Amino acid sequence: MFLAIRSVYIWITNTLLVLVWWPIMRVVLLTEKDPRRIKTARWLRRLGRIFTRVNPWRIHVSGMENFDATQTYVVVANHQSLADIPILCHLRIDAKWMAKVELFRLPVAGSLLSMGGDVPVDRSDMRKAAKALLECGRILRENVSMVFFPEGTRSLDGEVLPFNDGPFQLAIREQKLILPVVIEGSSNALPKQSWIFTNAENVQLRVLPAVSPEGYTTKQSAELREKVRQIMVDELARLRRR
Repeated sequence: MFLAIRSVYIWITNTLLVLVWWPIMRVVLLTEKDPRRIKTARWLRRLGRIFTRVNPWRIHVSGMENFDATQTYVVVANHQSLADIPILCHLRIDAKWMAKVELFRLPVAGSLLSMGGDVPVDRSDMRKAAKALLECGRILRENVSMVFFPEGTRSLDGEVLPFNDGPFQLAIREQKLILPVVIEGSSNALPKQSWIFTNAENVQLRVLPAVSPEGYTTKQSAELREKVRQIMVDELARLRRR
């Protein structure tokens, strides 16, 4: 009963934060001079970090020595829970995110994603999905990183699902470094198909060394994809052993 009551409080608080954040984001967007909307996106990620303070999670960030703020990355992260979205905001990188189109249809929250310049993808329509990747390529050429959940959906058991090929094709075409990020513990923080926030969880956000696409052709994207996935699977296993 306690967890249910607390979860209702957290959902209400998060909803109020979204409502308060909309006019703030609107003002930032209207006053921003950079067409890439860097400042607006920073305010959107700041909201994500505030969410993690409201929720009963302890976020432990490591591996930031593997991140170079002067580089443009194709960031790929595993996906255990809806909690991954605000948790990943602790990776302080100027980036746009590719997210499923359903999120952009949410009242108010979807408008925030649009204002931040994130890219919607409709995976049920191959033509629209290809168009979304082209937009991601344009963003990378403007020296803004892109964030992907290459599994495409949340894992039910916390194990890493097969990766989609898109981010790796993109990294090869645009010759941008791939930055793998591993999230561990979020599946317990907010389990899939549940609205209940569990007791305080220790969530690990681990940044791994970047992987270069140099030497790969687009026909070899599957090889690069599996290389990065295995690196992430191995790190996830290491974190669990600890």
